[in-house]
Amino acid sequence: MGDQIELVAGCYEQIVFGYRVSPGDEEWTIEPNFTHHAHTASLTAVSSSDQFIATGSKDETIQLYDMSKKTEHGALLHHDGTISCLEFYGTSHLLSGGQDGLICVWSTKKWECLKSIKAHKGHVTSLSVHPSGKLALSVGTDKTLRQVHRCFHVNMNIKNSDAEIVLWSPDGEQYAVVVNDQVDIYVLKSATIIGTIAFTKRISCLKFLKNTLLAVGGDDESVRIFDVTSQKCVCEFEAHENRVKAIESFMKDDGCVLVTASNDGFIKLWKLNLENLETPSLLGQVNTTARLTCLSIWKRGEAKETIADQSAQPETSKAVVEPSKPAKGKRVRLPGEVVILEESSSTKQGKKKKKQKVQ
Repeated sequence: MGDQIELVAGCYEQIVFGYRVSPGDEEWTIEPNFTHHAHTASLTAVSSSDQFIATGSKDETIQLYDMSKKTEHGALLHHDGTISCLEFYGTSHLLSGGQDGLICVWSTKKWECLKSIKAHKGHVTSLSVHPSGKLALSVGTDKTLRQVHRCFHVNMNIKNSDAEIVLWSPDGEQYAVVVNDQVDIYVLKSATIIGTIAFTKRISCLKFLKNTLLAVGGDDESVRIFDVTSQKCVCEFEAHENRVKAIESFMKDDGCVLVTASNDGFIKLWKLNLENLETPSLLGQVNTTARLTCLSIWKRGEAKETIADQSAQPETSKAVVEPSKPAKGKRVRLPGEVVILEESSSTKQGKKKKKQKVQ
């Protein structure tokens, strides 16, 4: 059967779309799989794991969907304000950032809010978890980059400007920070800028295609791919008729498939040779007829036992999953807490009682 691949997109019209992708010899087929009126306000974020899809909205809720059963899985109610960013770490945790300045860490087993951290004085605009799970970064409208490590947390000023996006490279040695119409490339060891990529318009999305290649989209119709080392544009093509809102990618048969979404309503698949960068060829496209805001790629995972273990829990049948703590108050604020999201942490039982460990 091959990998099952679905495109999941959100829009201003409060709808989440799901499309099944079927690879072909020349042209790929993109077929509607589901459409759901997910929220009562526009969607702002979407993220996927092996089993779940999570969507965030200006209605202050996170909605969950079980992709193995194609059913709603409940809602997470903790943030006070717009949900600005979501990111799954493996199959065990979901991180959420919001307009309230909070970053929440959720367990996907019982959907408990394990930690709620006051990360920024302003809005959290973006977050990114290191591939190892030992380090997380976030940026916000308080003009700081928040770095959280095992035993310390650091706030770094960002050029007196509000950063909008932060993103780790696949190997975790570098990270990119978007400020207005430029991308600053930082190296992890020294936390210093080693290069700056200048863009012609405001930047709305980034995607590392590999450690040395970064795809950038913004307030025009083009996608540009930059060499991270030289900061030079090595490929540019017109992807849409309107601004590009989201970029994702996945590997298929040793080739890269670039996925773009735009305010023009189209989601498009592009075939890209990362070793010989030329103008990519269009594999397929679908018109959602909506003003798209966010995009994620869902692929059925191979960790069957993990999915089975989660689906066997009684919480999966609930219509609404709410945080079990606190029982009376809506928020827990633990300034200065440390986020450690190692998949293997379940084997390390809590050392002391004062911190909730990620299971």
